[in-house]
Amino acid sequence: MKEKYKVLEAQIHELIECGAGRISLHIELPAHSIKVHSDVAYSAASLIKLPVLLEGFRQIQEGKMDSHEIIPVTQEDKVGGAGVLSHLSSHAKMTVHDLLTLMIIVSDNTASNLLIKRLGMDSINGMCSLLNLHETKLNRKLMDFNALKSGIDNHISAADVVKCLKAIDNEDLFQLNSRESMLRILHNQQFCQKLPGSMERNLVYTANKTGELPGVEHDCAIIRYKHQTIYAAVLIDELEDNTAGIEMTVKVGKYLNEYILND
Repeated sequence: MKEKYKVLEAQIHELIECGAGRISLHIELPAHSIKVHSDVAYSAASLIKLPVLLEGFRQIQEGKMDSHEIIPVTQEDKVGGAGVLSHLSSHAKMTVHDLLTLMIIVSDNTASNLLIKRLGMDSINGMCSLLNLHETKLNRKLMDFNALKSGIDNHISAADVVKCLKAIDNEDLFQLNSRESMLRILHNQQFCQKLPGSMERNLVYTANKTGELPGVEHDCAIIRYKHQTIYAAVLIDELEDNTAGIEMTVKVGKYLNEYILND
Protein backbone atom coordinates (compact mmCIF):
# COMPACT_ATOMS: atom_id res chain seq x y z
CA MET A 1 0.00 0.00 0.00
CA LYS A 2 1.34 3.40 -0.98
CA GLU A 3 2.38 5.46 2.05
CA LYS A 4 -0.25 8.05 2.74
CA TYR A 5 2.20 10.98 2.62
CA LYS A 6 3.06 9.93 -0.95
CA VAL A 7 -0.63 10.09 -1.84
CA LEU A 8 -0.84 13.57 -0.33
CA GLU A 9 2.29 14.67 -2.16
CA ALA A 10 0.91 13.43 -5.49
CA GLN A 11 -2.40 15.22 -4.88
CA ILE A 12 -0.66 18.50 -4.13
CA HIS A 13 1.73 18.34 -7.09
CA GLU A 14 -1.18 17.59 -9.44
CA LEU A 15 -3.08 20.56 -7.99
CA ILE A 16 -0.09 22.85 -8.49
CA GLU A 17 0.43 21.71 -12.09
CA CYS A 18 -3.16 22.63 -12.92
CA GLY A 19 -3.30 25.73 -10.76
CA ALA A 20 -3.17 29.43 -11.55
CA GLY A 21 -0.51 31.86 -10.41
CA ARG A 22 2.93 31.31 -8.92
CA ILE A 23 2.72 28.87 -6.01
CA SER A 24 5.02 28.31 -3.06
CA LEU A 25 4.24 25.68 -0.47
CA HIS A 26 5.78 24.24 2.69
CA ILE A 27 4.04 21.48 4.63
CA GLU A 28 5.62 19.72 7.59
CA LEU A 29 3.93 16.44 8.47
CA PRO A 30 4.78 14.43 11.60
CA ALA A 31 7.49 12.44 9.78
CA HIS A 32 7.79 13.98 6.31
CA SER A 33 7.71 17.33 4.55
CA ILE A 34 6.45 18.60 1.19
CA LYS A 35 8.20 21.65 -0.25
CA VAL A 36 7.60 23.51 -3.48
CA HIS A 37 9.72 26.66 -3.97
CA SER A 38 9.41 27.09 -0.20
CA ASP A 39 12.50 29.32 0.14
CA VAL A 40 11.36 31.86 -2.47
CA ALA A 41 10.51 35.34 -1.15
CA TYR A 42 6.96 36.56 -1.81
CA SER A 43 5.14 39.76 -0.98
CA ALA A 44 4.14 38.99 2.60
CA ALA A 45 0.73 40.72 2.67
CA SER A 46 -0.74 40.09 6.14
CA LEU A 47 1.54 37.15 6.90
CA ILE A 48 4.06 39.77 8.04
CA LYS A 49 1.83 40.08 11.12
CA LEU A 50 3.19 36.75 12.42
CA PRO A 51 6.64 38.12 13.33
CA VAL A 52 4.93 41.21 14.76
CA LEU A 53 2.88 38.90 17.01
CA LEU A 54 5.99 36.98 18.07
CA GLU A 55 7.98 40.13 18.87
CA GLY A 56 5.02 41.53 20.79
CA PHE A 57 4.89 38.52 23.09
CA ARG A 58 8.68 38.48 23.43
CA GLN A 59 8.63 42.07 24.66
CA ILE A 60 5.75 41.35 27.02
CA GLN A 61 7.47 38.39 28.65
CA GLU A 62 10.74 40.34 28.93
CA GLY A 63 8.95 43.22 30.65
CA LYS A 64 9.62 45.72 27.87
CA MET A 65 5.89 46.13 27.34
CA ASP A 66 2.77 45.41 29.38
CA SER A 67 -0.10 43.54 27.72
CA HIS A 68 -2.49 45.89 29.59
CA GLU A 69 -0.73 49.03 28.38
CA ILE A 70 -3.21 51.47 26.84
CA ILE A 71 -2.50 52.65 23.30
CA PRO A 72 -4.57 55.56 21.92
CA VAL A 73 -6.01 55.14 18.43
CA THR A 74 -6.01 58.56 16.79
CA GLN A 75 -7.61 59.50 13.51
CA GLU A 76 -4.14 59.82 11.98
CA ASP A 77 -3.36 56.22 12.97
CA LYS A 78 -6.30 54.74 11.12
CA VAL A 79 -5.80 53.01 7.79
CA GLY A 80 -8.14 51.08 5.54
CA GLY A 81 -8.28 47.46 4.51
CA ALA A 82 -9.12 44.69 6.92
CA GLY A 83 -10.07 45.34 10.53
CA VAL A 84 -12.45 47.23 12.79
CA LEU A 85 -10.38 49.99 14.43
CA SER A 86 -10.74 52.33 11.45
CA HIS A 87 -14.47 52.48 12.21
CA LEU A 88 -14.15 53.44 15.88
CA SER A 89 -14.43 56.96 17.30
CA SER A 90 -11.41 59.24 17.01
CA HIS A 91 -10.72 58.95 20.76
CA ALA A 92 -10.58 55.14 21.01
CA LYS A 93 -8.08 53.40 23.26
CA MET A 94 -6.97 49.78 23.13
CA THR A 95 -4.72 47.58 25.21
CA VAL A 96 -1.64 46.00 23.69
CA HIS A 97 -3.30 42.58 24.05
CA ASP A 98 -6.38 43.86 22.20
CA LEU A 99 -4.17 45.14 19.37
CA LEU A 100 -2.31 41.83 19.12
CA THR A 101 -5.62 39.97 19.02
CA LEU A 102 -7.28 42.21 16.42
CA MET A 103 -4.15 42.17 14.26
CA ILE A 104 -4.58 38.41 13.86
CA ILE A 105 -8.25 37.44 14.19
CA VAL A 106 -9.57 40.15 11.85
CA SER A 107 -6.19 41.10 10.32
CA ASP A 108 -6.63 44.69 11.55
CA ASN A 109 -4.16 46.94 9.70
CA THR A 110 -4.52 49.86 12.10
CA ALA A 111 -3.72 47.57 15.04
CA SER A 112 -0.72 46.23 13.13
CA ASN A 113 0.68 49.69 12.44
CA LEU A 114 0.22 50.76 16.06
CA LEU A 115 2.13 47.67 17.16
CA ILE A 116 4.89 48.26 14.62
CA LYS A 117 5.24 51.80 15.98
CA ARG A 118 5.26 50.61 19.61
CA LEU A 119 7.57 47.61 19.12
CA GLY A 120 9.90 49.19 16.60
CA MET A 121 10.54 47.96 13.08
CA ASP A 122 14.16 47.11 13.94
CA SER A 123 13.03 44.96 16.88
CA ILE A 124 10.56 43.06 14.70
CA ASN A 125 13.25 42.43 12.11
CA GLY A 126 15.50 41.36 14.98
CA MET A 127 12.93 38.69 15.83
CA CYS A 128 13.07 37.56 12.20
CA SER A 129 16.83 37.17 12.50
CA LEU A 130 16.51 35.38 15.85
CA LEU A 131 14.21 32.80 14.26
CA ASN A 132 16.43 32.48 11.16
CA LEU A 133 13.72 33.76 8.83
CA HIS A 134 16.01 34.12 5.84
CA GLU A 135 13.55 35.70 3.40
CA THR A 136 11.43 37.75 5.84
CA LYS A 137 11.78 41.51 6.20
CA LEU A 138 9.41 44.19 7.47
CA ASN A 139 10.15 47.27 5.33
CA ARG A 140 6.92 49.26 5.53
CA LYS A 141 3.75 49.64 7.54
CA LEU A 142 0.48 48.14 6.34
CA MET A 143 -1.50 50.03 3.67
CA ASP A 144 1.49 52.28 2.86
CA PHE A 145 0.81 52.43 -0.85
CA ASN A 146 3.34 55.23 -1.45
CA ALA A 147 6.10 52.95 -0.21
CA LEU A 148 4.71 50.10 -2.28
CA LYS A 149 4.70 52.25 -5.43
CA SER A 150 8.35 53.03 -4.70
CA GLY A 151 9.14 49.31 -4.65
CA ILE A 152 9.30 49.01 -0.86
CA ASP A 153 7.44 45.93 0.31
CA ASN A 154 7.38 43.34 3.09
CA HIS A 155 8.59 39.85 2.19
CA ILE A 156 8.29 36.33 3.54
CA SER A 157 8.69 32.74 2.31
CA ALA A 158 6.61 29.64 2.93
CA ALA A 159 9.51 28.09 4.84
CA ASP A 160 9.76 31.18 7.06
CA VAL A 161 6.03 31.11 7.72
CA VAL A 162 6.29 27.53 8.98
CA LYS A 163 9.16 28.60 11.25
CA CYS A 164 6.84 31.25 12.71
CA LEU A 165 4.08 28.69 13.28
CA LYS A 166 6.49 26.29 14.97
CA ALA A 167 7.85 29.10 17.15
CA ILE A 168 4.31 29.92 18.27
CA ASP A 169 3.60 26.26 18.97
CA ASN A 170 6.76 25.03 20.64
CA GLU A 171 9.74 27.43 20.59
CA ASP A 172 11.74 27.50 23.85
CA LEU A 173 12.26 31.21 23.32
CA PHE A 174 8.70 31.71 24.55
CA GLN A 175 7.21 30.81 27.91
CA LEU A 176 4.29 28.39 27.97
CA ASN A 177 1.76 31.12 28.78
CA SER A 178 3.01 33.20 25.83
CA ARG A 179 2.68 30.26 23.44
CA GLU A 180 -0.78 29.42 24.77
CA SER A 181 -1.90 33.02 24.29
CA MET A 182 -0.58 33.20 20.73
CA LEU A 183 -2.18 29.87 19.84
CA ARG A 184 -5.49 30.99 21.32
CA ILE A 185 -5.42 34.13 19.19
CA LEU A 186 -4.65 32.17 16.01
CA HIS A 187 -7.29 29.57 16.84
CA ASN A 188 -9.89 32.36 17.14
CA GLN A 189 -9.16 33.48 13.58
CA GLN A 190 -12.28 34.84 11.87
CA PHE A 191 -11.02 34.34 8.29
CA CYS A 192 -11.24 30.58 7.85
CA GLN A 193 -12.33 30.32 4.24
CA LYS A 194 -8.99 29.09 2.86
CA LEU A 195 -6.98 26.21 4.39
CA PRO A 196 -9.65 25.44 7.03
CA GLY A 197 -12.46 26.06 4.54
CA SER A 198 -13.29 22.39 3.90
CA MET A 199 -11.87 20.89 7.07
CA GLU A 200 -13.94 19.06 9.65
CA ARG A 201 -13.29 21.66 12.31
CA ASN A 202 -15.44 19.84 14.85
CA LEU A 203 -12.68 17.19 14.79
CA VAL A 204 -9.57 18.97 13.57
CA TYR A 205 -7.94 21.84 15.48
CA THR A 206 -6.85 24.74 13.29
CA ALA A 207 -4.98 27.96 14.06
CA ASN A 208 -4.41 30.01 10.92
CA LYS A 209 -3.46 33.39 9.46
CA THR A 210 -4.35 34.60 5.99
CA GLY A 211 -2.89 37.24 3.71
CA GLU A 212 -4.20 38.78 0.54
CA LEU A 213 -3.55 41.57 -1.92
CA PRO A 214 -4.76 42.00 -5.51
CA GLY A 215 -3.32 38.95 -7.28
CA VAL A 216 -2.08 37.46 -3.98
CA GLU A 217 -3.66 34.77 -1.77
CA HIS A 218 -1.80 33.28 1.21
CA ASP A 219 -2.75 31.14 4.17
CA CYS A 220 -0.91 29.21 6.83
CA ALA A 221 -2.11 26.97 9.63
CA ILE A 222 -1.28 24.74 12.54
CA ILE A 223 -3.50 21.68 12.05
CA ARG A 224 -3.89 19.12 14.80
CA TYR A 225 -5.77 15.89 15.35
CA LYS A 226 -5.06 13.63 18.32
CA HIS A 227 -1.28 13.11 18.44
CA GLN A 228 -0.58 14.50 14.96
CA THR A 229 0.35 18.08 14.05
CA ILE A 230 0.79 19.59 10.58
CA TYR A 231 2.37 22.99 9.88
CA ALA A 232 1.32 24.33 6.48
CA ALA A 233 1.94 27.46 4.44
CA VAL A 234 0.59 28.13 0.95
CA LEU A 235 1.65 31.33 -0.82
CA ILE A 236 0.25 32.25 -4.24
CA ASP A 237 0.82 35.38 -6.32
CA GLU A 238 0.59 36.48 -9.98
CA LEU A 239 -3.11 35.61 -9.96
CA GLU A 240 -5.38 37.11 -12.57
CA ASP A 241 -8.34 36.14 -10.40
CA ASN A 242 -7.95 35.89 -6.63
CA THR A 243 -10.81 33.40 -6.48
CA ALA A 244 -8.63 30.81 -8.21
CA GLY A 245 -6.03 31.17 -5.44
CA ILE A 246 -8.63 30.77 -2.72
CA GLU A 247 -10.06 27.65 -4.37
CA MET A 248 -6.62 26.10 -4.67
CA THR A 249 -5.82 26.77 -1.01
CA VAL A 250 -9.15 25.25 0.04
CA LYS A 251 -8.25 22.08 -1.88
CA VAL A 252 -4.87 21.87 -0.13
CA GLY A 253 -6.72 22.14 3.17
CA LYS A 254 -9.12 19.40 2.08
CA TYR A 255 -6.21 17.06 1.31
CA LEU A 256 -4.56 17.85 4.66
CA ASN A 257 -7.86 17.17 6.43
CA GLU A 258 -8.14 13.77 4.75
CA TYR A 259 -4.50 12.99 5.55
CA ILE A 260 -4.67 13.78 9.26
CA LEU A 261 -8.00 12.00 9.82
CA ASN A 262 -6.81 8.88 7.97
CA ASP A 263 -4.75 7.64 10.91
